Amino acid sequence: MKTLYPYLAFIILPGFAFSQTTAVNTNGSKMNAITTAVPFLNISPDARSGGLGEAGVAISPDANAAYWNPAKLAFVNEQSNASLSYSPWMRQVFPDVNIAYMSYFSKLDDRNTIAGSLRYFNLGSVDSYDDNLNSLGTLRPNEYSFDVSLARKFGEGLSMGLTGRYIHSNLTQGAVVNGEQTSASNSIAADVSLYYHTDSHTFSDEGNFAFGIDISNIGTKMAYAIGQPTYFLPTNLKVGIAQTINLDNYNQLTFAFDINKLLVPTPPIRDASGNIIKGSDDNVSVVAGIFGSFTDAPGGFREQFQEFAFSPGFEYWYNHQFALRMGYFYENPNKGDRQYATFGVGYRVDNISIDMSYIAGREQDTPLANVVRFSLGYSFGAGQIKNK
Repeated sequence: MKTLYPYLAFIILPGFAFSQTTAVNTNGSKMNAITTAVPFLNISPDARSGGLGEAGVAISPDANAAYWNPAKLAFVNEQSNASLSYSPWMRQVFPDVNIAYMSYFSKLDDRNTIAGSLRYFNLGSVDSYDDNLNSLGTLRPNEYSFDVSLARKFGEGLSMGLTGRYIHSNLTQGAVVNGEQTSASNSIAADVSLYYHTDSHTFSDEGNFAFGIDISNIGTKMAYAIGQPTYFLPTNLKVGIAQTINLDNYNQLTFAFDINKLLVPTPPIRDASGNIIKGSDDNVSVVAGIFGSFTDAPGGFREQFQEFAFSPGFEYWYNHQFALRMGYFYENPNKGDRQYATFGVGYRVDNISIDMSYIAGREQDTPLANVVRFSLGYSFGAGQIKNK
């Protein structure tokens, strides 16, 4: 039975084998995906983007921009805002796993906004065993990250963002494995982001076009015991566009499209002795792994292109109060195989926002089928946000 990371072979997750034959990672991808530590960092935490096929880099800013693209926070319309998101995660595979996300931003002045956020991933109760399948007891592994972001406006339509992140992963809870003492693992990371938006009259007299880039989780590798393998963080490149069309004073439509790519090495093909037959050595530094991730696939350009994931999404607002959303997430079958449609709704009343999203799909096709996400936001500024 597969595990969270290759080193943690003594951890047995109930129901980890999906459809009895296909194992999955905790972010919903199949085991043919590129392996990293703490994959929960790339799980979309909020319900708004969850309803847009996981697109969020360039859509209008809100409190959850701290995850998607902190640079957007320079253009928020409120003085401050807090948001809380929660999702029971893959309950058909993991009975008691959930992810929670809290975020807050405050405008320092007209050009600068600061934000903080916390992600907590609870992996429930996990039975652990040694190599002889003797029980080591029940563990309650968990992971979390804490972020601080600063966004600064440069001119009328351009902003940049910088995030610092502390990451804690406690999967083994100090258990002794193969005679080695394991421990929790910690890391620090940074995000850099850019956001640009401008008035657009292509489809209507009033509209907005936006473009965003976010490179997240640039940081130190993680290990769970001295002398054991280290794992890359899920360094990720997100690029997105969003076209908003104001049809009239009451109806607004946004089309969003995001592209994602992990910036970590693709494992080479090795022979029985461990010698590389095809591809590049993946035992490299973080910086070398980021730049090499565009050219190191053993299958050449075709395999390299398969490492990109795509997220188109639509959002409709009526009177800036009621929203309908739909989208699709596509990941190549050879690189994780997450493919599903998403739907969502949103409602704004006074300073309160409520959002919900749903992943549609058959349980036989995806472990993410029927995942629901909820978000609740509160604005401390005057009035409710108006999408740009």
